[in-house]
Amino acid sequence: MPDKIPINIINQAGSSGSVYPENFARFYDLIYHQIRDGVDNQFYLDRIKETRGKILEIGVGTGRLFMQGIENNADIYGIDISPSMLEVLREKLPHGQHGRISLQNVIDFKLDTKFDLVIAPFRVFMHLTDKDEQLKSLNNIYWHLNPGGKFIFDVFVPDLKPLINGLENVVDFEGEYEPGKRVKRMVSTKPDLINQVINICFRLEWNDNDSQYFQEWKTPLRFFFRYELELLVERSLFKACKISGDFMGNELDTDSKEFIIQCQK
Repeated sequence: MPDKIPINIINQAGSSGSVYPENFARFYDLIYHQIRDGVDNQFYLDRIKETRGKILEIGVGTGRLFMQGIENNADIYGIDISPSMLEVLREKLPHGQHGRISLQNVIDFKLDTKFDLVIAPFRVFMHLTDKDEQLKSLNNIYWHLNPGGKFIFDVFVPDLKPLINGLENVVDFEGEYEPGKRVKRMVSTKPDLINQVINICFRLEWNDNDSQYFQEWKTPLRFFFRYELELLVERSLFKACKISGDFMGNELDTDSKEFIIQCQK
């Protein structure tokens, strides 16, 4: 039986966001192309395609959406706080395109251009657990938009039963990353209801050269409710927003799983 070798356990608990560890970046595409493609990618790609001006993706990661924008000749740029994720993305980009991505935080990023569309897909905003940083981020995005420009982001609608009870080592992905080599991801959660935070532990397990490896990464996610989101935007420079209940543009109802928030300058 192969030995199980721990790589390390990483705790990432800053309110300014979450930095993906190297091995999580390594397997990110494999996991999330299965988990998220068909959920949100067409919505964001349609918004990218219909935008004639410059576009910024916040939390660009390994380029799940960004690369399709590039392939469709979009004038798209990206920022992320995770060096390991950007390193994976740089390997995909022609060298002449590397200037389109940079290591920056949504709270205080600075770019010399303004945009007609800014997107923060797949829960990026939930990594901001502090309300002051949420407001700073909204206002920073506002100043980077052209008049009439839009900022679109998504967060999930809290499902109270699993939120309160938490999860324990639930396998949300298992598959081959190379022929004969498998990787599995498990998720555990513990709620902090007073602070509206879900404390998540992701655990990766994979085999390589007859050895079994694992790595854990702990990070908080802030969950939001509808009127809280509306009040947060109203406190920012945006003043108002439109919230849909899914990526098809339907109105919010009791079956909604997503908040899709669209703000316009």
